[in-house]
Amino acid sequence: MIRTPLRPLARILSARSRGENPDRIEAENLRLRHEAMRDRARARAEVRLLMLACGFVAGFGLVAMRMGVLAATPVAEPRRSGSAATIQAQRADIVDARGRVLATNLVTHALYAHPRAMVDPVRAARGLAQIFPDLKEDDLLRQFTGNRAFLWIKRRISPEQMQAVHEIGEPGLLFGPRETRIYPNGRIAAHVLGGATFGAEGVHSAEVVGSAGIERAYDARLRDPARLDEPLRLTIDTTVQAAVTDVLRAGMTMLNAKGAAAIVMEARTGAIVAMVSLPDFDPNDRPPPPVSGDPADSPIFNRAVQGVYELGSVMKVFPVAQALELGHVTPETMVNTQGPMMLGRFRVRDFRNYGPALSVTDVIVKSSNIGTARLISAIGPVRQEAFLRNLGFLDPVTLELSEAPTGRPKLPRRWGDIAAATISYGHGLAASPLHLAVGYAALVNGGLRVTPTLVAGAETPPPVRVMSEATSRAMRTMLRRTVTDGTAKLAEVAGYALGGKTGTADKMRPTGGYYDDRVMATFAGAFPMQDPRWVVVVSLDEPVETSGTEARRTAGWTAVPVTGEIVRRIGPLLGLRPVIEPSPPGGVIPVRH
Repeated sequence: MIRTPLRPLARILSARSRGENPDRIEAENLRLRHEAMRDRARARAEVRLLMLACGFVAGFGLVAMRMGVLAATPVAEPRRSGSAATIQAQRADIVDARGRVLATNLVTHALYAHPRAMVDPVRAARGLAQIFPDLKEDDLLRQFTGNRAFLWIKRRISPEQMQAVHEIGEPGLLFGPRETRIYPNGRIAAHVLGGATFGAEGVHSAEVVGSAGIERAYDARLRDPARLDEPLRLTIDTTVQAAVTDVLRAGMTMLNAKGAAAIVMEARTGAIVAMVSLPDFDPNDRPPPPVSGDPADSPIFNRAVQGVYELGSVMKVFPVAQALELGHVTPETMVNTQGPMMLGRFRVRDFRNYGPALSVTDVIVKSSNIGTARLISAIGPVRQEAFLRNLGFLDPVTLELSEAPTGRPKLPRRWGDIAAATISYGHGLAASPLHLAVGYAALVNGGLRVTPTLVAGAETPPPVRVMSEATSRAMRTMLRRTVTDGTAKLAEVAGYALGGKTGTADKMRPTGGYYDDRVMATFAGAFPMQDPRWVVVVSLDEPVETSGTEARRTAGWTAVPVTGEIVRRIGPLLGLRPVIEPSPPGGVIPVRH
């Protein structure tokens, strides 16, 4: 840039020649220079202000755009970001079919210690041992006076225990918040819910993870932050579950049984309304798994799903249904029941002598071993195996429980003619009560095998036809007659038209063979038989009825009356209105004045 001189020589000489003051020229040039400098400074300032204004407009525009995007985005649970792993402590609720809470989270506290910050370790150890009887004062004192800087004392404490620890006044005893899983109904549906425990832990939070049952099978769903406000709804009805549990527990006690199981399931959908296994437990204080002995002796063993037993005469309905389906017989066809029946070197006998022949219907009503063995001999082991496979008896039942895959049926090593005959009347093939419920549902619902479920709205495979509606209709008639005229008369409940079949099987020894005086007593059936809606299965382990002069162990004296009482209790709870069946023509109707 070329600067203009303040006193240009030519103008100075010219001004002096004219007698003017040359200093005025310098002053004028100085003024012009300052004005030019001021104009340039103003232009720079205006450019800077314009740029600053544009920056403010752009910044507020971006904020406004981000606010608009957030407003239009669905609400999601915020997640903390960082290099450290986060602990997901929350867990969705579990509710029953009517929305009643079965499992939820409750804020509680854990107790830990900083031994180096303790003022009086002896007093702290003595006070904690008094508050928590399972803790030993000597062990606590040794830990408090050792080299450890941190020590967990209790993973979960009650508010009363927390207050008692506060009153010790020890600054080295500290509390950390915890989300704890709570089961407000205690033992009700314990085997269905399973239980939960702590996973990854920190001082201020801990994971709550499923350890068994539905809690474990749906662990990822229950811990999903996006679905914490969406409870997992089960098909279990708490009221029905409680009623079945009460009746089954009373029956188990009165009959001196070692254990018991019961299932109530919708025949058309497979939705399980009640599933009980006894002995049971409180999921708020779930016992540890057994490390020795028979797993079935543990209260956490789910007999309804994991219990695999030979089921006895409840299996006789399936060879009869298959014979009807193949067209070999009709319900009125006479079957040779002359005994004993020889199978190689083995003899098949009936509980009592039923004469030379019985109709197919009476084979079920009177429960003839020989009759079902005769029917299956005409069918053959290959077709019998295929039929039972279609009914689901040869594989674990698919169910939303972590224990379900362990309920694997026990099959004969060689499925020949002898195995086929023994299986036809309930020996040689071991399955669970849940298998039986699925099989009986197909018998009474029109011939469709359904997939059982414990989760409302669960996507299950579509029903598979395994027999015709005509066969199912004939089987319903036979099952109803078994209750009115056969081995299950003690299950009759006026107005509910219960039908079913009894089964008494000698209990297998763990080392092989069978006990002489221990049985598995089972009843399987459905109601109301004019339009079956509910399948019910009751199983008792080693029951003994002792009201008479002799001990009675058969299902007709044990499982049958328990089932009748269950139906009497739950019928109204299921919304079923009793329907009095018409009396036979010419019958006398008693009238009470």
